[in-house]
Amino acid sequence: MKVFRDVLDPEVVERLRAGGVGVLRTDTLYGVVARADDEAAVARVYRLKGRDETKSPIVLIGALDQLFDEPDEACAELFVDGWPARTSIIMPSRAAPVWIRRENDSVAYRLPADDELRRLLRQTGALIAPSANPEGLPPAMNIVQAQAYFGDEVDFYVDGGQVGEAAPSRLLRVAPGGEVERLR
Repeated sequence: MKVFRDVLDPEVVERLRAGGVGVLRTDTLYGVVARADDEAAVARVYRLKGRDETKSPIVLIGALDQLFDEPDEACAELFVDGWPARTSIIMPSRAAPVWIRRENDSVAYRLPADDELRRLLRQTGALIAPSANPEGLPPAMNIVQAQAYFGDEVDFYVDGGQVGEAAPSRLLRVAPGGEVERLR
């Protein structure tokens, strides 16, 4: 399986644009990534992880124009004040595809605090990025652990080094009325 050293390698971009699934380091942990607008690629990520079909994936965006929905006032304020950062914001959604919203009618977005990752996202479009581990196992903290989990089942890996502390993003939910709740 091909291991890249640079998240911006043109082959990484092309594989994702073509519907590929890969593992790369996000601004928090390693994630299994695929284009959010590609139903087959998203389904493949769910199969690889054994992910609960009712759980929505995190969607990484490179710019606010990659949101599926126009943010309401409460969301827009959070986006301006809180991004880019290790903060995921769950907002109500009517426009996101059903394979993203799942049973929640909402989408969790993160505008990563990593410049190179945001540049990748601007080239590929929004990506889903659940943690790189089968459901119920600890997240991969380096590329070797990710390869042990997924082997040749993914199209590529990008080695982003060892993850220090396994800290997920801060998670905020914006209710339809505009109230903001911190979930973690």
